Amino acid sequence: MADPKGFLNHGREVAQTRPVGERVQDWNEVYVPGSLLPIISKQASRCMDCGIPFCHNGCPLGNLIPEWNDYAYREDWSAASERLHATNNFPEFTGRLCPAPCESACVLGINQPAVTIKNVEVSIIDKAWDANDVKPQAPERLSGKTVAVIGSGPAGLAAAQQLTRAGHTVAVYERADRIGGLLRYGIPEFKMEKRHINRRIEQMRAEGTKFRTGVEIGRDIDAAKLRRRYDAVVIAAGSTTARDLPVPGRELKGIYQAMEYLPLANKVQEGDYVTTPVSAEGKHVVVIGGGDTGADCVGTAHRQGAASVTQLEIMPKPGEDRAPHQPWPTFPMLYKVTSAHEEGGERVYAVNTTHFEGDEDGNVQALHLVEVEFIEGKLTPKPGTERKIPAQLVTLAMGFTGTDRENGLVDQFALDLDERGNVARDAEFQTNVPGVFVAGDAGRGQSLIVWAIAEGRSAARGVDRFLTGASDLPAPIRPTDRALTA
Repeated sequence: MADPKGFLNHGREVAQTRPVGERVQDWNEVYVPGSLLPIISKQASRCMDCGIPFCHNGCPLGNLIPEWNDYAYREDWSAASERLHATNNFPEFTGRLCPAPCESACVLGINQPAVTIKNVEVSIIDKAWDANDVKPQAPERLSGKTVAVIGSGPAGLAAAQQLTRAGHTVAVYERADRIGGLLRYGIPEFKMEKRHINRRIEQMRAEGTKFRTGVEIGRDIDAAKLRRRYDAVVIAAGSTTARDLPVPGRELKGIYQAMEYLPLANKVQEGDYVTTPVSAEGKHVVVIGGGDTGADCVGTAHRQGAASVTQLEIMPKPGEDRAPHQPWPTFPMLYKVTSAHEEGGERVYAVNTTHFEGDEDGNVQALHLVEVEFIEGKLTPKPGTERKIPAQLVTLAMGFTGTDRENGLVDQFALDLDERGNVARDAEFQTNVPGVFVAGDAGRGQSLIVWAIAEGRSAARGVDRFLTGASDLPAPIRPTDRALTA
């Protein structure tokens, strides 16, 4: 234990953000650089000697949180980094992007603000990179076996790194022009600067992982041919089929899926465009969907100079405290103010879009909505609450329904799907096709980054056992495991 009285002597302090007026003028991360290090030792000391660390249950990676909290308290950054990497390939990703279910399960959180686990994590890994403690870990010998990984999001990258370090020759296929999946083109720069991805890719290259960009399995390479070329295949293609909104006026110009809108802004930061082809500048923007992707659209619109930003959510506004039916240590549904929401805009809850209205040129100009309420378990419109709001750019951020079926990957492999449209797999993450495995959202459905990395690590163990008959690689989760919820 770090400090037996740490949680009594110190309150919770989190990372300091830059002033709103400053940060909306650029695309850099919103946090003040270096603001965590002066306070992080005290924050790590708040970790309790709780006997059973429920933070382990909240995190699917099985992160050794009390151990690296102790090292951070003692400012033994090298040891802290070693403990952090023991269970997580990419803590700089999770430390910036994960909603921290570990903090929801923190024992201190029963009657005090939880330990700032996420901030401690990102402090450790940033310190490790600065100290040049993050080294390539090339295998001592090669197995002679080859593996193809389809998709370069967190699940695919985790599986590839684990299998490369186990001695297999791994090639990662990515249909986009750069490696990273949604980390690259779905997460805005202000949430995670892409330099963090780039240096991990360089580490993986040094370890021996090969990368093939601009190659879509199913279209550019037949999936069956790929299977014959490699000893095993890992499908980590994500859950990329976006949920649509089939209401009158959906065909109007100016209505985009979030994953059509956000990547263009990221491509500007990569230098591909001088200005984005789809900009919110001077427009009334409406974001449909109240989750993290919706918040990413809100923050992007602010930086593009939107005239106004309104975010719509069909569900009622969550409370600021745990509801009785979501007790500790489950992950509660709480009202959350992200950095994007701090920057302005309006959030409207318990409303449903009825139709869009356009101008004479076919451009969206307004959105009609109605308030809804739960009646006998069903969302029902409230009479007399119809109204319209200006909408010159609309983004749909309503989640995803399954992996891509249009590119031929599923059919060419002849993969079985489960009742939710995800690729079915057994206890070893293997599909119905021998030697073909699935990890991440393609098999689990839309989920969190920690679950994606945990899936990649676990699927790697299944592949390693398939190729060699045994494996020392860790498997933190089973395919049937689910988040700690009520």
